[in-house]
Amino acid sequence: MVGSLFFYDLETSGVNPRASRIMQFAGQRTDMDLQPVGKPINVLIKLTEDILPDPDAILVHGTTPQKTVAEGITEAEFVNLFNSEILQPGTIFTGFNNIRFDDEFMRFLFYRNFNDAYEWQWRDGCSRWDLLDVTRMTRALRPDGVKWPFAPDGKPSNRLELLSSINKLDHSNAHDALSDVNATIALAKLIKDKQPKLFDYLLNLRSKKAVQELVDKQEMFIYSSGKYPAEFEKTAVTAKICPHPDKNGVLVYDLRHNPKEFINLSAEQLVEKWKWKKDSDEPRLPVKSLQYNRCPAIAPLSVLDDKTKKRLDINFEKTTEHLKTLKSSDSFNKNLLKAIGIINAERNQQVELVDTSVDIDSRLYDGFIPDADKNLSAKLRSAKPEQISTFKEKFSDKRLKNLILLYKARNFSKFLSDEERSQWEDYRKTALVGGKEASRLSKFAERLKELSERSDLRKDQKYLLEELQLWAENIVPVVD
Repeated sequence: MVGSLFFYDLETSGVNPRASRIMQFAGQRTDMDLQPVGKPINVLIKLTEDILPDPDAILVHGTTPQKTVAEGITEAEFVNLFNSEILQPGTIFTGFNNIRFDDEFMRFLFYRNFNDAYEWQWRDGCSRWDLLDVTRMTRALRPDGVKWPFAPDGKPSNRLELLSSINKLDHSNAHDALSDVNATIALAKLIKDKQPKLFDYLLNLRSKKAVQELVDKQEMFIYSSGKYPAEFEKTAVTAKICPHPDKNGVLVYDLRHNPKEFINLSAEQLVEKWKWKKDSDEPRLPVKSLQYNRCPAIAPLSVLDDKTKKRLDINFEKTTEHLKTLKSSDSFNKNLLKAIGIINAERNQQVELVDTSVDIDSRLYDGFIPDADKNLSAKLRSAKPEQISTFKEKFSDKRLKNLILLYKARNFSKFLSDEERSQWEDYRKTALVGGKEASRLSKFAERLKELSERSDLRKDQKYLLEELQLWAENIVPVVD
């Protein structure tokens, strides 16, 4: 099977993939030498009348809800486009921070629209990769040949627009999805040209099996991640502590830090040390998860030369001693796992489920869809709009039963019966104005007011905020 890369990028209505929506999708296929194959795909996706976008997000990319309605396609139409034109055997889906951001939005869109949320990333030889961590590791281990930018505060930065600018790569319209795609491809070409061995190594390491094998056989290994400090190029010498109880991966320890101040703490104390505290000098617990299926940028210690060790402040004598201390504790692993249990319990308590039907869009990770329901979903997607409602009682998964009405209303609203239209309006009332002062509308209006009062707004930004006000006025249902 001849493989290809499909570079893609999204512009969205917010940062939460459970509640926000994709507004623009753009992508370009390339061969394995990064040469374009076929024409780029660039589409807007209609925002539906149950969504109030984050005003900050709209100010970043400049696409209004009204523009998506006027020029875009529905999510159901996008799913058909993706399956027929984009999803090809051997495709490596790639972007810049796509694994943590874009891929999640894609999964939730597929889930909402009765398409498998995961198979596109593994079936028929498909896989995924992320150029952000490749960039981080290149900067840390093999920086020669690429110019590396710094943020205004003087700290190293790997933002795509800064990398493009300093390396004179074409990126004329940052935060437009297609422009970002082209810039990502240009950056990939630059890294592949200047550091081909590292590029190919990380490309071949994208499978979770390859990652797990390296982690299991290396007592210590190099790990580049956004969780590590910029002063050390986002890179650390780490060691596996134990398997992660909830995720397909392990917990790893940053051996730059002496474990002595952590290994004798109780689970409750570890929870407090693990929490991020703004403007705090207190050392945070140097433990993070490494997930095998997220293409982590890892490498054996043998890749380090003396110059790199000095630049990254890596002292093998210290890391070896810290590893020895880490291994000396019998209770640390157990307390870590207890701490994760406490953190999970706290998160579950914070989840507010106003109404099961309103929250149904966010419940992708409640469990896998049964195979029988997957087959039904395929039939539903190809059914005539007037037949959609007949599938409700055929599904065994309650999430899919509740999604039927939303799917039909968002994609085929003119086929709603009177009863269904009434149910859709009730849903929109709960979703948009339920909770009064804590409602989505109240939060939206408050943020819109804050932004509108800024003295530094440009004319185009004022226009975007006015359009958002009009969008809210047009979609918010009348409350009796």
